[in-house]
Amino acid sequence: MACNYIDAGMIAKMFLAGAKNLEAKKEWINELNVFPVPDGDTGTNMTMTVLSAAREVAALTDPDMKELSRAIASGSLRGARGNSGVILSQLFRGFTKGIEGHTKVTVPVMADAFTKAVETAYKAVMKPKEGTILTVARSGAEKAAQLSEEGEQDLEVFFREILEYMEYTLNQTPEILPVLAQAGVVDSGGQGLLEVLKGAVDAFLGKETAYSPVLPVAETRKTQAPAGTQAADIRFGYCTEFIIMTEQPVEKAGENALKAYLESIGDSLVVVADEEVIKVHVHTNDPGLAIQKALTYGALSNMKIDNMRLEHQEKLFQQAGKKAQEPEEQKPKKSMGFVAVCAGEGLCRIFRELGADEIIEGGQTMNPSTEDMLQAIGKINADTVFILPNNKNVVMAAEQARDMTKQKKVVVIPTYSVPQGITAIVSYVPELSAAENESTMLEEIGHVKSGQITYAVRDTSVNGREIRQGDYMGIDDSGIVAVNSHLERTVLETVGVMADDGTELLSIYYGKEIKPEDAETMKEKIGRKYPKLDIELQDGGQPVYYYLLSAE
Repeated sequence: MACNYIDAGMIAKMFLAGAKNLEAKKEWINELNVFPVPDGDTGTNMTMTVLSAAREVAALTDPDMKELSRAIASGSLRGARGNSGVILSQLFRGFTKGIEGHTKVTVPVMADAFTKAVETAYKAVMKPKEGTILTVARSGAEKAAQLSEEGEQDLEVFFREILEYMEYTLNQTPEILPVLAQAGVVDSGGQGLLEVLKGAVDAFLGKETAYSPVLPVAETRKTQAPAGTQAADIRFGYCTEFIIMTEQPVEKAGENALKAYLESIGDSLVVVADEEVIKVHVHTNDPGLAIQKALTYGALSNMKIDNMRLEHQEKLFQQAGKKAQEPEEQKPKKSMGFVAVCAGEGLCRIFRELGADEIIEGGQTMNPSTEDMLQAIGKINADTVFILPNNKNVVMAAEQARDMTKQKKVVVIPTYSVPQGITAIVSYVPELSAAENESTMLEEIGHVKSGQITYAVRDTSVNGREIRQGDYMGIDDSGIVAVNSHLERTVLETVGVMADDGTELLSIYYGKEIKPEDAETMKEKIGRKYPKLDIELQDGGQPVYYYLLSAE
């Protein structure tokens, strides 16, 4: 029997099943990455993005289309990780704009939603590349539009033909991007999108099992008074957080009124708003008042209330006998601040010493989410906040956080590597304006050559290089430049590619798998082979990469 429409309940069921199918396939999708590096994480990023939305959807009881659309859009937007996750969140955002005004979704409505999804995603990418998730998504939207124009009304036929056409397009991606053909894989992001849709269609056909996302234990915000102070020193005892899903876009006056009220009952206020949601963090003695006020703006989700006085007492008990400390005063407001993304104790320490206000740990092995960025931005008491993503796959999440921040100016410096990030923050001059510093940092990172030494996780061929699982690989800004079964030879060959006649300084950051004495030996060998180089050695402590290299 033909099915001509579906309601919000069925779409919620389909979305959760799509999330479940992607989660089940994430490791396989990770292995589709072109470069056989151990931090291939497309499947992980897309899964964490969709699960962020799935938790919000699963928490709804008998939602209407508008509530469901907001849960999908806001959950995926804030949970977006990596380029693939950000693009997926934009696809969801556009799709929900196409369905939110309908109680019944028919083929024409679904086709329009597919088109809006693709339009939104393409707008979010500065330089869209074909042969990727975007191409696969666009092919699905084009097929949907064709079927709608031809008068198709049966959603089962509609979904089946779209899936078949998208799978055909996915299999063509190696012909569009030669690097995929060389590696013998299809585009990993496109495969991830297809798995979401396959799971959703299975739910529509009644094939899926029930999906109940496990809600993770909320991380406790570290906003306690230092050990040695009394509980009475905490003026406002409850750290209160929630997201308001607004009924309609909130005007600036309304946003300011909410801020003014929350400031009157508490402190440590952070309010981040976009078109559909408002994220609130406040310390108050009466969380109920904050919640009552918020409910006048819309429905609430992701509520969390922590008793900071109780946490403080527990801290005092644990540290009994230790020297008391004075409470940390709120840092004075300044003109400019920095958020830096990095992995490894040594690298994080370097960024802190160079002036980074907030460190988000991650990057190469765990791309931070848009929400992680928003929280770090909110903690910095500055008019302008610079973000140093330090990884190509983190830039889009940083830009998404920038676009969602209304209270202060956020500037994303597109640093694709840790060496670029270090160069950027070293180039910062407090006496210059934000615009002048941005211009200087962009110019300086263009002079940095970055290199990485890691290992291959599978056999493959890239740009004519035969790579075996376990081989050491040297990667510079252009791609893989050295492959060898010996670490030392790989490092020396990579340095030889990076260092030209104009190179004066080589900075080496050794990872957590490298012993300090072995790093010193490596420095000496590089120095003997390239005596004109001034070489600096630092303990980076980064995972996955034995050495990070910077040539200037």
